[in-house]
Amino acid sequence: MAPRSRGATPVPSVGPAPDLAAAEGESPDRIFIATLRINIPRGIWTFGFTNAHPNVHIEVLNRGEVDASTSISDHWISGRPPGVWAKEIARFPDVLQVESLAQVGEGCLYRITYRNPPILGLYRRLRLPIPFPLRMQGGTIDWEIVARYADFSEILQYARQRDPRAKVISIKRRPLRNHLPALTERQHELFTVAMASGYFAVPRGITLTDLARKVSRSKSSVSESIALIEKKLLETAMRPPLASA
Repeated sequence: MAPRSRGATPVPSVGPAPDLAAAEGESPDRIFIATLRINIPRGIWTFGFTNAHPNVHIEVLNRGEVDASTSISDHWISGRPPGVWAKEIARFPDVLQVESLAQVGEGCLYRITYRNPPILGLYRRLRLPIPFPLRMQGGTIDWEIVARYADFSEILQYARQRDPRAKVISIKRRPLRNHLPALTERQHELFTVAMASGYFAVPRGITLTDLARKVSRSKSSVSESIALIEKKLLETAMRPPLASA
């Protein structure tokens, strides 16, 4: 499915941040689903680019790893004919390569190879997937978090240390069992790596062969495990929701 065209629609105004005081002492069997609005740190190419073009929208659709310090992602960027932004983006010091892929709606797809921003180190340590797409405009990014309270709290603290004006623009709490199927430890590890590598993204950010190589398993073993994981995810999604505590 193509990224939604956002044209020149302004970022909506944000009211007071949701009250997080009630979250203290949350039970570990609850999951937080929250969206942060953060100023993009200086030194990341999207900071300079979106500030230079405040009406342009960027949607990061996926992420694959080139190596421990480098990632590759497909970006949908609004406005302009295909390829127009490529030279400008390539001039940023953290950008290693830019490919113009195709026009989609009122924008264009670019495949960009870049040095990893620091936040990825935190996500690796917490072993959390990054939900896509990530939406950016005018120097800010809307960053979705799906995590247990302890991990959510650590990400929020990290964000506010780097941007004291970071805002929680939406937050929900749900019983963990409503969102996560009963995966084995090995399935959970594979699912986390697959999510972080963009295997479930559209378009797919990593092939099954490369995913198998990444986790040091055979292609047939990974394919079978992914099928079982998807079956459990589907069964969990179709299960009637439990009443919130």
